[in-house]
Amino acid sequence: MKQKSGPGKAPAEQVLKDIRRQTRRQYSAEEKIRIVLDGLRGEENISELCRREGIAASMYYGWSKEFLEAGKRRLAGDTARAATSGEEGSPS
Repeated sequence: MKQKSGPGKAPAEQVLKDIRRQTRRQYSAEEKIRIVLDGLRGEENISELCRREGIAASMYYGWSKEFLEAGKRRLAGDTARAATSGEEGSPS
């Protein structure tokens, strides 16, 4: 006689999922930047860096992409701003 593990199993799995979600580590912006810069330096493999920091490689690559895109947007904005405000600082 085989017992079914139907409805009794689902609530336990949901409880585990909820616990994992509540105990998930939150990284500050400074921590993310530090980790991404460590990876960009290239002193160690990304996989080793991720293992040391306790993150998935996909998370690192997502942060890296966001970091580089934000930098690109910022530099593009600074260039446009510098071109329009160039006459303010010029001596008369």
